[in-house]
Amino acid sequence: MIYSNPFKTDNIRPMLSAGINNIPLTKYLIEQVMQSQEDRMKALRDYFPNAKSEDWVLETAGKRVQVIKKDKNGKGVLEFGTELVNDDDGSLAVLLGASPGASTSVSVMIEVLSKCFADKYASSEWQTKFKEMIPAFGETLNDNDELCTQIREMTSKILKLVN
Repeated sequence: MIYSNPFKTDNIRPMLSAGINNIPLTKYLIEQVMQSQEDRMKALRDYFPNAKSEDWVLETAGKRVQVIKKDKNGKGVLEFGTELVNDDDGSLAVLLGASPGASTSVSVMIEVLSKCFADKYASSEWQTKFKEMIPAFGETLNDNDELCTQIREMTSKILKLVN
């Protein structure tokens, strides 16, 4: 894998600014990296009290990435979450961010499709297929108790969960 040097003359000020303005986060991230196995197990036991250290192995799953953007004054602002960056013609899309995992994968893919295949995405054929695959597509569950209940029941049945 090839890594480029993140330090360039035009981004030193934003990086320093983001670091200075986010000292608690920087401290937290360093503490997380420095945790011992017992520290990790203690934190895990807050959620799963019966966890046994011998049942768990630390695996490196990836690297955490934070996006630093320049604000209008040229200072750095630390961005959280994920961000899709694509070129104007939709031929290339890149996902950046702190947690582009399962919790965001569907919404991110829908955003990729909407930006990279705008004409097809807007077609009734694609909209119908989205609605078929994602029954709550285009809806806000926070504003629709009935639909939210339907989706929870359907999900619980498919995943064989007790609802």
